[in-house]
Amino acid sequence: MMKNSARTGALTACATAVSLVLAGCGGGGGSAKAGAAELDIATLTSAQSLDPADALGGALPYFQAVYDTLIKRAPDGTFRPMLATKWEYDKDRTQLSLTLRQGVKFSDGTAFDAQAVKANMEHFKKGGGGGAKYLNVLKAVDVEDATHVTLRLSAPDPAMLFYLSDAAGLMASPAKLAGGTLKTTPVGTGPYTLDKAKTAVGDKYVFDRKKGYWGDELPYGTLTISVFDNETAVVNGLKTGQIDSAVLQDANQQEAVRSDTQLNKVDYTFDFQGLLLFDRGGVLTPALKKAKVRQALNYAIDRRTMLDKILRGSGEATDQIFGPGTKAYDKGLDTRYDRDPAKAKQLLAEAGYAKGFTLKLPRIPAIVNDALAASIEADLKAVGIKVVWDQLDGNSAFQKIIKDRAYSAMVMNIGQSSIDWVTVQDLVTPGAFNMFGSTDATVKELLPKIQGGNGAEADEAARALNKHLVEEGWFVPFYRTRLLLVSGKDVKVEPQSGMAVPSLYNYTPATS
Repeated sequence: MMKNSARTGALTACATAVSLVLAGCGGGGGSAKAGAAELDIATLTSAQSLDPADALGGALPYFQAVYDTLIKRAPDGTFRPMLATKWEYDKDRTQLSLTLRQGVKFSDGTAFDAQAVKANMEHFKKGGGGGAKYLNVLKAVDVEDATHVTLRLSAPDPAMLFYLSDAAGLMASPAKLAGGTLKTTPVGTGPYTLDKAKTAVGDKYVFDRKKGYWGDELPYGTLTISVFDNETAVVNGLKTGQIDSAVLQDANQQEAVRSDTQLNKVDYTFDFQGLLLFDRGGVLTPALKKAKVRQALNYAIDRRTMLDKILRGSGEATDQIFGPGTKAYDKGLDTRYDRDPAKAKQLLAEAGYAKGFTLKLPRIPAIVNDALAASIEADLKAVGIKVVWDQLDGNSAFQKIIKDRAYSAMVMNIGQSSIDWVTVQDLVTPGAFNMFGSTDATVKELLPKIQGGNGAEADEAARALNKHLVEEGWFVPFYRTRLLLVSGKDVKVEPQSGMAVPSLYNYTPATS
């Protein structure tokens, strides 16, 4: 996780893209009682920008407060009307027609209409944020009239409805898209407005319920999202009632609240943690160009001991990036690389690195604690690979990791979507987590089949891609982690499909 985590707050807050999202909700003073005015959410993810072009991953709740999406995603992952009331594909699935809600205005008085949708989608695609690639196939937005638009795609996108219910579907006032003011002064159609006087960027964000909101009023008059740099402080806040809700990833902190009868707790699985190998072309670390070296890394890691000692067994060891809910998932691939230091050494020697090599990795404490850092370092040292950690904070991480491309790999927490194409877009196609644009002939052959295929053909291609990625050592996954959603006794909250943290719409007073 990170100071955004997943994902990944706005990747602009590296905490969003650069780490998973450990976020949750909580913060202020145990005020989320039935009939009370305030909900306080705690998170490790800081949103350095509130421009929708920068939205990503675990930072989404910041954006949901002030911006509505075109489509709403229910807790179970089903799609429902929001700013778009209807949607329909053509037979080739390269044109998506949207019918828009009438009578909605942005908080600056600008009308929400088809032109606003066109302007926002172009802004998101060209904005350079971590999620911009999700609209790569968007060729044009055709305005039919004020309440109808057609999205013309260069190819089918199996995840397009998901993206329109996520960051790519956030709608801001078209009058504010230029100039950069949305980064600090968001203007949307959402249920809240940002209280800048009470907000301290990077520390605390306060939102006031909007008068005259077009949709159903959310139950809390004030929303506070408080940013923490460690889960110990979050747990203390939960126990004292200063925080209403949070998502805990650290096994020790999960254990610390298990017996507290004043707190509600829900276990769920969303993330995997592992070593993302960015530099498969050997640009910064030549050794990583060799598949045998990447395989050696996988054989070197003692996943089961890490799971037992660091996560207290709260998770499942895995060697694959696709989760159990996907078509690509193959249970047999979870044990493709049982720890074998001798095999790792043999592969390194065959690749020309019998004496090993040095691997420099960024370390954000909220993602890589001392125990995990020591375990990775020891496992790789045992086969001749020296790990050098570069300590970063959440604010500097985005620049060095994503913008400067200063590292060959990074330990991350990444959500495992139930939609195969979301995983492909996040980790396989060029973008924030494939920053050097790595590919090969097999990947090039399989991606179009997943993207444009139907039924069995697409499913078979997804499974073939997963097997190929595992066998070629594209990644070094450790385990799927169990997250713990915690809330005070007066708050009812559900986990959200497709997110490491709950949607803002998933919070209600417990007595309602």
